[in-house]
Amino acid sequence: MAADLDIAEAQISHKRWLTTPALLCILLFGMVPLITVLCYSLMQPSEYGGVIGRFSSDAYISLLFQRDIFDDTLTFSPDYLIIFVRTLAFGVATTTLCLLIGFPTAYFMATRPPHTRNRWVLLITIPFWSNLLVRTIAIMFIIRDEGLINTALISVGLVDRPVGMIFTDFAVIVGLIYSFLPFMILPIYAALEKIDFRMAEAGFDLYASRFQVLWRIIIPLAMPGIITGCVLVFIPTFGAYVTPLLLGGGRHMMIGDLIALQFGSSRNWPLGSAFATVLMGFVLLALYIQARKAMGVSHG
Repeated sequence: MAADLDIAEAQISHKRWLTTPALLCILLFGMVPLITVLCYSLMQPSEYGGVIGRFSSDAYISLLFQRDIFDDTLTFSPDYLIIFVRTLAFGVATTTLCLLIGFPTAYFMATRPPHTRNRWVLLITIPFWSNLLVRTIAIMFIIRDEGLINTALISVGLVDRPVGMIFTDFAVIVGLIYSFLPFMILPIYAALEKIDFRMAEAGFDLYASRFQVLWRIIIPLAMPGIITGCVLVFIPTFGAYVTPLLLGGGRHMMIGDLIALQFGSSRNWPLGSAFATVLMGFVLLALYIQARKAMGVSHG
């Protein structure tokens, strides 16, 4: 018995050593940059970029207040809060629309014959073969005033002048949906593919309507994929940079653009780090909620 325990402890110790490279990578490329950003947010900005190694909470105060240059009084300033709320609204809208589009698409893919499903997965992943910048520029060529959509609308006589779509909230949301829709479809498809659809047939045999079968059988079984897809869409949407910059024309700034601006032309690294820290906090909160919901689904 003692020998068996020694062997088991040796195996556990060996497995722990095998995880050492992964833990080192997480520490070096994950924790160290995050701690560095957190430390920068609590320092003073240097005149030409960078930070001065003196403690200061001005970066976090600047998120909601503006300091008067003459008497140092603080005045509430909603400018950054508006950008944050706009980013949150874009993230929720993009996630919701991706779910409304992605769930039927994933359901269609999961109900195809097994030998054809890989073809549909391939079609969904084709956009990942090109760079995000290239895909965003392609959207610009489609929705601009001289683009494909306006040219078609004018040629068939539906409109007599181009419809203004570029550099609007509509353009930003369209670009975000196009960029992150596969992140919604694939997890839901993976969950639906494992469902035994004979349970849906049993629901129909018990005189359930299509809506009842969908709401009470299929959606609960696909809930892990739905939760994962929502998180995978919401988190990168919340920190998007290229899409709102190009399709919004700089007039519909999101928090990702604001962070890049602080580290770029504004040269206020502590403020940019403070925004990044707040963004990281919301990401961690979203992951925590996803984990709690996943645990609830698994226990249910």
